[in-house]
Order: sequence, then C-alpha cells, then structure tokens
Amino acid sequence: MRIASVAVALIAAGALVLGGCRSAQDNYKDLHSSQESDLTAGKVQREIKKGMSGAQVAESLGSPNIVTKDENDKETWVYDKIATEASYSQSQNGLFLILGGFSNQSGARATSQRTLTVVIKFVNEKVDSFTYHQSKF
Repeated sequence: MRIASVAVALIAAGALVLGGCRSAQDNYKDLHSSQESDLTAGKVQREIKKGMSGAQVAESLGSPNIVTKDENDKETWVYDKIATEASYSQSQNGLFLILGGFSNQSGARATSQRTLTVVIKFVNEKVDSFTYHQSKF
C-alpha cells in the first residue's frame, strides 16, 4: 500500500511539473490570439469596403478604440494600435580541457514599435470613407 501511495504522489508531482512547462511559442500564441492583434494595413485594404455596415466592420476588425459623432451626424470609428516587437539573440562558444577552459558569450537585442491608426466614417450606418496611417520606428 505504501509503495502505491508513493507512486501516485510521484505521478501527481510529475504531472504538475510537466503541466507547468509551456514553450515560449505557446505563451506568444496566448498573448496574440485576439482578433485585434491581427489588425494590419493589409487587412484594412482587403476587407473594408465602402457601403459595409458597422456590424461587418466590427466582425472584420473587432471593436474600435474610439467612437464619435460629428455635428453632421457622421459617426466615426477610430482603431489605434501600437505594438512593440523585441528580439534577442545569444551565442555561446566554449572549449574545456581537463585542467582549463575557455568560454565566450555574446548577445544582441533589438526593439521596434509599430503603429496603425484606422479612421472609418459612416453615413446612414454604412461605411462612407476610411483612411489609415502606419508607421514603424
């Protein structure tokens, strides 16, 4: 009986350890799985057309950041997205002999930011016009 309970405890501990291990790719997918993170200038060019309804735009691009109405009863939706991209590269070289050794490490890091602003104007609940601005720095 005691061996069985030890085996169960070891299996449970192993499941907890393995269950806690996730790859960086899995974490990246979780963070970037929303529809809004897929917003690109290409998607706007491909999918947004004059005469679309607000529901169709929302289905394609998600919820806007800002919704306003001007004095002429024109509704305007603004999508404003900012993304920071970071990458890191590391290399290691080493030569170890019985009595001594040599090791060399180097690394580099780069970050950039992207912005995309999309402005969609509606008349009678249909897309009348849309503009976008994209930058990377």
